[in-house]
Amino acid sequence: MKNRDLASLRVIVSGDVQGVFFRAYAARLARGLGLTGYTQNLPRGDSVEVIAEGERRQLEELISHLRVGPPAAKVEDVTASWSEYTGIYSEFSIRF
Repeated sequence: MKNRDLASLRVIVSGDVQGVFFRAYAARLARGLGLTGYTQNLPRGDSVEVIAEGERRQLEELISHLRVGPPAAKVEDVTASWSEYTGIYSEFSIRF
């Protein structure tokens, strides 16, 4: 794939985001946007981590959806950090 402004993104979403299908929501969105990476609950119990790679425009769209979350979620904070694209993920998965 020719570099079309590829990037890597780490997002921490905090609030009432565990036990409300947030990871499934994030995975469905990411796959639909053609992104790779994974999502997992963080041990704190009030946050979900999303690691995604792909085109920057698609990653920015993902962030905007993560700020809203699925219907049962109550997103309080979204922190995003960008880095260089690595290409190490072959798909987008949910880690348990």
